[in-house]
Amino acid sequence: MTTPSTIIIGLYNPKSPTNVGAVMRAAGCYNATQVRYHGSRYNRAVKFQTDTQKTHQRISLVEMNDLTAELADDVEIVCVELVVGATALPLFTHPENAIYLFGPEDGSLPQEIVNKAHHVVYIPTHGCMNLAATVNVVMYDRLAKTLGAIDDQQQVIANRDNKNRLKVKDCA
Repeated sequence: MTTPSTIIIGLYNPKSPTNVGAVMRAAGCYNATQVRYHGSRYNRAVKFQTDTQKTHQRISLVEMNDLTAELADDVEIVCVELVVGATALPLFTHPENAIYLFGPEDGSLPQEIVNKAHHVVYIPTHGCMNLAATVNVVMYDRLAKTLGAIDDQQQVIANRDNKNRLKVKDCA
């Protein structure tokens, strides 16, 4: 029996609770084990949270002064930032156990955090994406690169919305 991977999402001073709620939803969709955040802006606006799937009941959302504190020795730090010298996400091989650190929409991760990183990656887009979109793309990339064989029918049936009964023409 294999031990599940550690997938932690770290948010440095996230700007809005809407984005944190969307990150929590992504954490649930992509089997993250924890979401950490640093900074005071989220606490001031948490009442507007958009965690519509109540992911916080399954995945802890933890406020931390140091996003990289209390990590197991085998957890690698991956900073996601538009920075010179970073690796393009399509070329990146995700570590088995990782904390992915994301900066705020209106700023960047501090240099001292980037200096601690085992890896620094960026998403090659035209312009920059918002925080929640960036988290979703990185987590999807991790999932897509680690999937084995998929039973498409079972995957869809297990995860579709309860009102969705669509079928592709000529499929069972």
